[in-house]
Parts: sequence; C-alpha cells; structure tokens
Amino acid sequence: QVQVVESGGGLVQPGASLRLSCAASRSILSIYAMGWLRQAPGKSRELVAALIDGGRTIYADSVKGRFTISKHNANNTMSLQMNSLKSEDTAVYYCNIGGRYESNNYVPTEGNWGQGTQVTVSS
Repeated sequence: QVQVVESGGGLVQPGASLRLSCAASRSILSIYAMGWLRQAPGKSRELVAALIDGGRTIYADSVKGRFTISKHNANNTMSLQMNSLKSEDTAVYYCNIGGRYESNNYVPTEGNWGQGTQVTVSS
C-alpha cells in the first residue's frame, strides 16, 4: 500500500486560494486512480476530485470550475489547487491513492488514509 501525507491546508478568507499537496511513499507513475476527499464536521466523507488513468477527471458539482487535481510523477505527489474558496469548503481534506474507478465514481481504497489537512474558510 502507498502511504500518504497531506499538507497545505490553512485558514483563509472566502475567495482565497490554497494548494494542497499529497506526498506518496513510493512511485505513483503506474497508479490508475487517485483522489481527494473531504470531511466536514458532522458530515460523512465525500469525494472532491479524482484523477483516472492520468487524464480523466471527476469533480464534485460543488467544486467544478474552482478546483483542479493534478498528478506529479517526478516527485510522487498529487495536488489539489483550490480557487475561489467558500465557507462550505471548510473540512479536513484527505488524499487517497490506488482506489477504484467504478460507475464514473472514485471508490477510495481503505487502510492508507493520511492524517488529512484542515482547510478553514472564514472571514
């Protein structure tokens, strides 16, 4: 299993940008599917964005046009560029590498969750 460490979260005002990074413990060159998920207080974990086969992307409707997922094979990282942040984006963000692509959705793999990174959007 690939171990991951998320970073880049913080406290920002509405409309600001953040770039989250996910560092993997080994090469992700051959990994077929990976994604970012988030969990807000009192809510279940939800998919934010996924990258399938190095090119196809899946985004939650709430973040389309604002967030961009990218894979960086050279340094075994995945990123999530978040622009025009809203208060409803406040959550702990987790990356997940090596899940399944099923019915146009990303199903995360269990057992290799990182500690997550907190994103708080507040004025």
